[in-house]
Amino acid sequence: MAECFNVQQQIQLRYLCPDDLLEVKQLCADWFPIQYPESWYTDILTNPRFYSLAATINLKIIGMIVSEVKPKIRCNREDSDILAAYYPSNTLVAYILSLGVVKQYRRLGIASLLLDNLLSYLTSEDLNDCKVVYLHVLTTNSIAIRFYEKRNFTIHASLPYYYSIKGKLYDGYSYVLYINDGKPPSTLLYPFFYWIPFT
Repeated sequence: MAECFNVQQQIQLRYLCPDDLLEVKQLCADWFPIQYPESWYTDILTNPRFYSLAATINLKIIGMIVSEVKPKIRCNREDSDILAAYYPSNTLVAYILSLGVVKQYRRLGIASLLLDNLLSYLTSEDLNDCKVVYLHVLTTNSIAIRFYEKRNFTIHASLPYYYSIKGKLYDGYSYVLYINDGKPPSTLLYPFFYWIPFT
């Protein structure tokens, strides 16, 4: 507990920038089994629609979270039903693209610190139109699944053969957290009405 507190006292949070390109590439190669295209790195480091936050100690990145805020209409087909059907297509949603921490700094609350910062941003007055945060995760990534479930994310859908890693297909899950009074899709499309005939 004391170690966690001491490390968190040393952490500085800042936004990622183009100068971080090589460091971010190396971290992603270490953390994730998926190889991202060059355009992905350019986008997360320069495009304002991405919320890209780094946790640093002595100017070195030890953790980062990347999220994209976008209208619901820009969701991929497999995520198009994450909100109740009555929300308009321009309702904002937030997709967590990545969250990672350097191995030696894991289990010290840094991932939670980064996620808390993102959620604080997404629930600010300027973004109260954002109704859900969602992400995808490998079904075999039990550590990430436990982390998100502990933070009140719930499974939304199973995604068979969702990931292609080194030529092999792997299953995934989508997880969601509703914010700003966002509502999930209902399994009951219409409420029951009792028809009372005029007498």
